[in-house]
Amino acid sequence: MSDISERRDPSTTRPTSAGPATARPSAPREERTTARSVAPAYEHSPSLEALEELVALAAQTPQAVARRGGLSVSELHSLRHLSSTPMGPVELAKVLGVTSAASSGVVDRLVARGHAERRPRADDGRRTEVVVTESGRREIFALLAPMFASLAETDNALTDEERVVVERYLRGAIAALRSVM
Repeated sequence: MSDISERRDPSTTRPTSAGPATARPSAPREERTTARSVAPAYEHSPSLEALEELVALAAQTPQAVARRGGLSVSELHSLRHLSSTPMGPVELAKVLGVTSAASSGVVDRLVARGHAERRPRADDGRRTEVVVTESGRREIFALLAPMFASLAETDNALTDEERVVVERYLRGAIAALRSVM
């Protein structure tokens, strides 16, 4: 469960005993800020709990997958991005959110493992692009295969109507996450 949300209103919590008769009156309690105090319509539900769990797990997944593959998280993310399209080292640095020097080190390690190659760009031979190799592609998909298989099984169990509802919910969740970026 997330530390951000609160399952119950703390003002409804009552002490179990009155305490000693000589106890001094307590200082006024400061009201605790919760998701509901800033968004009154926020009602805890099983779907919100599952979404919070998914978001938390998604944040932990890259570290676990990278560790399992003997990669750094930056190497894993680089392989994922490069699987979609070749990029120059500076472009890769931007999508990773790291310096050019750090990106260059990631590329060096991927090249050393045979997962990527540096090639001259077709449109400008003076510039370099990083291309994922078949070895790198196999590595990333092998690491993610259990997740892909399970997601496919879950999705295939849905009817078309259920899929529309799930997609609408997930698109709303995506918009909510983007609202704080």
